[in-house]
Parts: sequence; C-alpha cells; structure tokens
Amino acid sequence: MTWRYRVMVGIGVVAALWAGAQWATAQSLADIARLEEARRKAVKTPVKQYTNDSLVHIPGEMIPTPPGPASAAPKTAADPSAPPTGDAQTAAGTAPATPAPDPAKTPEYWRKRLGDVRDQRDRNRVYLDALQSRINGLWADFTARDDPAQRAQIGAERQRALNELERLTKEQLDLEKRMTSIEEEARRAGVPPGWLR
Repeated sequence: MTWRYRVMVGIGVVAALWAGAQWATAQSLADIARLEEARRKAVKTPVKQYTNDSLVHIPGEMIPTPPGPASAAPKTAADPSAPPTGDAQTAAGTAPATPAPDPAKTPEYWRKRLGDVRDQRDRNRVYLDALQSRINGLWADFTARDDPAQRAQIGAERQRALNELERLTKEQLDLEKRMTSIEEEARRAGVPPGWLR
C-alpha cells in the first residue's frame, strides 16, 4: 500500500463524513422548523403589549410636564379641588411632591450658568496641558545646558511655570466644585436633567 493510496482513502473518508453531517444537519433544521411552526399555531393567548399607561409611577420621581398657560390662576387653599400641600400631604399619607422649577430660571438660564463654568474649566484644562508641556521642555533644556548662568535663568523660569501650574490646578478643582454645586442646586430646585446639557 503506497502513501498515495492512503491519502486518497483518507480524503474519501473525510468527504463521506462531511456529506453525512451536512445531510443530518439539514434534516434536523427541517424538523426544528416544523416543530416551531406547530408551536406557533398552538399558541392561543394574546401577547401582552406595554404602553406608558401600563408603567407604574414611583412616588417622588419627577415627571417633566410641559408648562401650562400663563393665564391659569393658581388654586387657593379654600378651593376644595386643590391638591393638599405640605403638612396636609403628610397627614394624608402621601409624600410631598418635588418642587417645580422656578419659572424665572428657564432652561437657557441653567444651560448658560453651567455652560460658563464648564467652558472656563475646559479652557483651564487646555492651559494646564500647555503649561505642563512648557515645564517639560524647560526641564529638558535645563539638563542639556552646561553654563551655570543659563541653567539658573531656565531654572527660575521653570519655577515660575511650576507655581502657575499649582495655582491653575487649585483653580481647576474650584471649578469642578462649582459645577457640582450648580448641578446639586438645580436638582434641589426640581430642574429636569436635560436643562443642564
């Protein structure tokens, strides 16, 4: 028996196994399709559809509502159809509602207020990165010089840049705190999160 004969027999066996596997796979897929079709026909119950009305409202969760007409008169405490407020809500067993946003503080007010601080923070970040590059360049220049007078001048300039870097880093932290406090103030005032984007 030569090696060619063995290779031919091996190829034949592999081809036969492959063809058998393909036939078995095709047969099992057809069976699965028939079973799935029968299962779908047997299902008689309608499928549950979910809408916004079927969702459960969680107390204390703010649901944004469009502003009403400006001419609508506020309900007075003497009005029996007015909803209970403050202690009356607590006595009735309901949680107090989230405060409505101040109508004078529009979405533009909140966007501008937070946007100004955000822009200042971003400018500061760019300046910090540039200053760090300048400090790195000065250090490379300092180490490359042999003349003590030049090294002293570069060292003094690098120290001024390091002091400025420290000042800007503190300012950056203050800006981050201001942004956080504005976001917290907006949350307490009942401002929708979309107004701050």
